[in-house]
Amino acid sequence: MRAIEQLLEHERFQSLSRLTSPGGDHAAILRVHPPEYVEEIEKAAPKEGLVRLDGDTVMSPGTLDALMHAVGATVLATNAVMHRNVDNAFVAMRPPGHHAERATPMGFCIFNFAAIAAHQARAVHKAQRIAIMDFDVHHGNGTQDICWSDRHMLYTSTHQMPLFPGTGAVSERGEHDNIVNAPLSPGADGAVFKEAMETVILPRIEDFRPDLIIISAGFDAHRLDPLANLNLTEGDFSWATGKLMDIADKHCKGRIMSILEGGYDLEGLTRSVAAHLLTFMGH
Repeated sequence: MRAIEQLLEHERFQSLSRLTSPGGDHAAILRVHPPEYVEEIEKAAPKEGLVRLDGDTVMSPGTLDALMHAVGATVLATNAVMHRNVDNAFVAMRPPGHHAERATPMGFCIFNFAAIAAHQARAVHKAQRIAIMDFDVHHGNGTQDICWSDRHMLYTSTHQMPLFPGTGAVSERGEHDNIVNAPLSPGADGAVFKEAMETVILPRIEDFRPDLIIISAGFDAHRLDPLANLNLTEGDFSWATGKLMDIADKHCKGRIMSILEGGYDLEGLTRSVAAHLLTFMGH
């Protein structure tokens, strides 16, 4: 977060509207996660030290506050985009969310923010069809789980396979053929990524005719990232962002937003966030 904040101090980004999260919104969380799960997370939050929810997912004394502000930021961005108060929105927050299933924390993730945004758009703004595109290097098993039986949600993903969490096969298609996975082999570069986007992902989003596009914007597929083995560059993320914006212009009245997911090399992360945001700003 400090690296991204430092990036955004550059004069290229001075024209951005910057909003600070107003804090959590329990109603938005409960549209996605059951109340007993939310209560378990709140009770688990430590006053000091660390609490492990699983082998990867840890809570510190600041985690619950960070989670609630991330929820608030997600709701604020969704409302702004749906009302057309802004052209688009990028939610820069931690922790990420796409591994969190309905009632299971996993892979650094506790609440699923892409799903929270989608359900906010549906419940408050009457959006009918929501498309989520996830280009994080890890498959968003949590978002897939939440979308699996919902015919009005389309979840699409490019990701390295094999890799954590082990889901994301082409055969995982959802109850209504509303899940689209395009796994990439270790070592795949931008050309392979673009081919998967153009032949598998983008046509399905186009055919779905969404009212809102949400990008699960993980930048750990960057060639510098230490947690995986894809070789994307910031230019590839910019290209994908532009292609998704084209579909949003055609079907969503331009409504598109993104939510930060992974990204663990600070240089790769900031270069990718810069490219992503400059595409949002210049489209």
